[in-house]
Order: sequence, then structure tokens, then C-alpha cells
Amino acid sequence: MAAPKRGRSASAQSKPGRSLALILIAIVALTGGMFLSGHTTPRLGIDLAGGTSITLEAKADQGSAINKANMDTAVDIMNRRVNGLGVSEAEVQTQGDRNIIVNIPKGTNSKEARDQVGTTAKLYFRPVLAQEATGPAASASPSASASSSASSSASPSPSASATGEKATSSSSASPSSSATSQGRAVTDALKADSTASPSASASASASPSASASSSAGTSADAKLQAEYAALDCSKESQRSKAGEGAKPEDSTVACGEVDGVWYKYVLGPAAVAGTEVKTAKAVYDTQTAAGWQVTMDFNKSGASKFAKITGELAQNTQPQNEFGIVLDGEVVSSPYVSQSITGGQAQISGSFTQEEAQSLANMLSYGALPLSFQEQSVTTVTAALGGDQLHAGLLAGAIGLGLVVLYLVFYYRGLSLVAMASLLVSGILTYVIMALLGPAIGFALNLPAVCGAIVAIGITADSFIVYFERIRDEIREGRSLRPAVERAWPRARRTILVSDFVSFLAAAVLFIVTVGKVQGFAFTLGLTTVLDVVVVFFFTKPLMTLLARRTFFASGNKWSGLDPKSLGAKPPLRRTRRPAPVETKEA
Repeated sequence: MAAPKRGRSASAQSKPGRSLALILIAIVALTGGMFLSGHTTPRLGIDLAGGTSITLEAKADQGSAINKANMDTAVDIMNRRVNGLGVSEAEVQTQGDRNIIVNIPKGTNSKEARDQVGTTAKLYFRPVLAQEATGPAASASPSASASSSASSSASPSPSASATGEKATSSSSASPSSSATSQGRAVTDALKADSTASPSASASASASPSASASSSAGTSADAKLQAEYAALDCSKESQRSKAGEGAKPEDSTVACGEVDGVWYKYVLGPAAVAGTEVKTAKAVYDTQTAAGWQVTMDFNKSGASKFAKITGELAQNTQPQNEFGIVLDGEVVSSPYVSQSITGGQAQISGSFTQEEAQSLANMLSYGALPLSFQEQSVTTVTAALGGDQLHAGLLAGAIGLGLVVLYLVFYYRGLSLVAMASLLVSGILTYVIMALLGPAIGFALNLPAVCGAIVAIGITADSFIVYFERIRDEIREGRSLRPAVERAWPRARRTILVSDFVSFLAAAVLFIVTVGKVQGFAFTLGLTTVLDVVVVFFFTKPLMTLLARRTFFASGNKWSGLDPKSLGAKPPLRRTRRPAPVETKEA
């Protein structure tokens, strides 16, 4: 009878320390990376940290297709609005092909957030009445307040172009200007603006309440002067509130950044709305070597209004010949003109890089979002409620883990040490990977994800139980512990792989077909299932191989959980020769 092959089994038994060393090195490396990154705790989702979560679904009812480019543009515009709320750690990200998730932590008012996202962006063309550089950068470089890197003039060509990012100002706008000089500049600009509108003055003189209107206007001008004098655009808190609540027909103040210097503006009533821009594109001028430019096409009403406002601005001196392109209250560009631009087409040129030109074109073209969005859900959770939920989830996990440990100790006794050590390794790997995935891919631990981790405790314990029972079956057949550990592994391995594959497949399908917080449950379930396979193969099995060499387990101590007598083992297997048949002789 041929002897059984023992080479592979002997090799597996002789090198279990290699697998244990490998997984311990991986734990040390991941833990070190976690501390080096500075993210030692997993990022918490809105339902645990508190805040507002808004789910928006794209609708292709504005003539635009739902594609990655349009969704990314919508995310960029929404990001600007959310950041304007003045909260930290706000997130705007796509989810699937049609959804955008806006997460605003720390209990931000949901109504304010809903007003900021998902609606048409407020893009206007407003005439510039006054401007001045603000902040430390202006103090360090006074000349920055008077000029910008780009200066050019309007072209009288048939294409009717408006050029320049920011014009050279004829007035000195030193940061050290007194409030009195600022007020006088604003007053003069407002007077010039009012006299430039004959229809407004005529209607005011014809009205019986002209004096009352004049008094109201004077009061409004004084308020605007005070806002302009007090405004410091280098401070984010003031930028976010500049011109807050201003109507399109009112003059207002605003902020804008040019070459790292923040400017404050007094802007007249909106002359053209962003919805009247049909298209805007970033193009590279190869003929005149002017570099990157932005071309705009207006609709019929927009072309008429734009021709009128450029004609009025061309008669003024700088900076009153500029118009500010204002997106959500911020001046993104302020080109100037020297003559009326007709034909419904305009061109903005200057020292643009490709990225800057494309960004401005997107703002002009998508002043209205490229897609309309419908609210699917709005969830507001206070930080206190989120903390209570986290505490309840962790308590449930601790109770579940405690019950599993009690069952293992009661039923498996000494083997429970292997199971608990394996659960500990699995828990460490799960925690460290979740902490690293936060800054890496934006993973946030929400309440369903905590539930997935709790469910994973049972899945991981189930793998250990399958292996332990296979070992016990081998002992019941009369084998000693060391061969029982090796013979039980191939059978247990197949069962564990099939079971974990089914769990992972269910988690993957759930992650793909669902949106929102359910994906957190599916992601955590899939992650812990993969880690279960890693722990069983590289920790549990090698550890059992080492323990099988220890007398406490190998001798079948009654507290080891592997006592042959208590398991009802058969007598040891022995090979015996069959007696040779005896031939009887006939008499």
C-alpha cells in the first residue's frame, strides 16, 4: 500500500510563523501610516457627527444631458455656495450617475442649506461704481490697488469684443484711505450712476413723492457708504456676508480676488442676468497670440441689454467703465470696455491660463446649473443626537461581542483564546483601515456602517466555528490534534470561502443598487468580509498549527476544548494486517 504524501502538509506545519509575522507587519505598517497621517479616528458621517445631508437627483429638463462633465460642473458651483455658508468640512460629491450628496456637518440649518444648493445660480453683470484693494496684501503692495496684471481695451472689430480682466484705475485706492474719502467716492459714483439713467430721474421728478424717494435714496446711499467703508474682503467672514440680501435692482457691495489680492467693490443695479448668456467658451487665440480668451453669446434680450450697458460704461473713466461679473455675490471678473458692444457677442481676454479661462467660461455658461435638481431627501441631525446614536451603536456592538465571547468560552473553552485573538486582529485591521479610508476616499462612518461592523462580528466568528468543528470531527475519528488540524483545514477552507463569497456578493450588489446611507452598511460589510478571509488564512490557521504543538492542547486537556473523551472519540486508528486464509486439507 502506497504511503500518503506528507510533503505539503509538513511544509504548512513547519512555517506557520511566517504567516503570523506577515500579518503582524501589515498591522504595524497600517497603524504607523494612520498616526503619520494624523487621522487616528474614522471620519464620522452626518448622522453621527450631526449636520445636514441633502440628496439631489439630476433632471435633464434644461436641454443638457446627464453626463460626468455636467455633474462635475454642478458640483463645482454647489461647492462655492456651500462654502459660502461659513461651515467647515462641508462636502459636495456625486453618487452614482444622477445624484449629488451635499453634507454640511455641525447642525447647519437645513433651510439655509437648501436655499444655497440645487437652485439656479445668481449670476449678474453689474456696473462697477468704485473699487479698492483690501487686506494685508494691499498694505504690502499699494500699487496692487491701482492696477492689475491684465490691461487692454475694447476692440471696434465686427466681433465686438470686451477685453481685460481688470482695468487700470484712474483713482488712487490706497488701503489707508479714510472713511471720509471712501464715502465721498461712493457718493460721487452713486450720483453719476443716477444721472446716467434719465428715465429714473424723469419718473422721480414726475412723482408727487419725489422728495420722499430722494430721502430714501440718500439713506440707502449712506448705508452703502458705511458697508463699503467697513468691508474688509481679506476676511472670509466678511466676504460671505458682503451684499447679503441685495436685490438685482439695488446697488450693493461685493468682493473679488485678483492675483492673490482681494478687492472690494460698489456695484450698480444688475444690467444683464446670467440666464441671458446662451453659451460661453474658453478658446485659444492663435491669430493674434492673445492667449486664452472667453467668448460669450447672449440671447436677444441679453444682447440688447449688454449693448446698452457697455455703451453707458464706455463714456466713463476707470473704474466706472468696468462691469463686474458677479456669481453668488462674488466678483469673478471685472473687464472694462471703451465702446458699445453690439451683435450679442463679446470676448473677454487678458492674462488667462487655460484653467482660469475654462473656469470663467463655466461660470458664465452655467450661471444657471447645467442640470436642474430635485430634492430626494433632506436629513438634519443635531450633534447631540448623533452622539447618542454613536453611543447606542457602540453599546450594541459591545453587547454583541460580549455574547459571542461568552458562547465561545462556554462551548470551546481553550479554543476561545484563538477566536478572541482573531477577533482582536480583525477589529484592529478594520479600525485602522477605516481611519485611513477617511482622508483617502472620503469614507465616513455612519450609523448603517456601524451596523455592518456589528453584523461582521457574527460572520467572523462563524468562520472560526466552522474550522473548530472540522478539527473536532477529525478528533472524533480517532486522530491526534496535529494531523487533525491539517486534515480539517482543506474542508473548512472551502466552506469559509463559499460563505464569505456569498456575503461579499450580497454586499457588492447592495452597494451598487442602493444610494445614500445604505451604501455605508454595504461597504462596511464587504470590507469586514474580505478581512475575515485574511485573518482566517494568515492568523487563525497558523496560530492553530502552533498551538497543536503545545502539550495543553495536544494532550487533549479537558479545558482545551479538544478532549477526545468528552467529544466521544473512537479508538486510535491503527493499521492491522489481515490474517492469511488457512487452507484446509481434505481427508
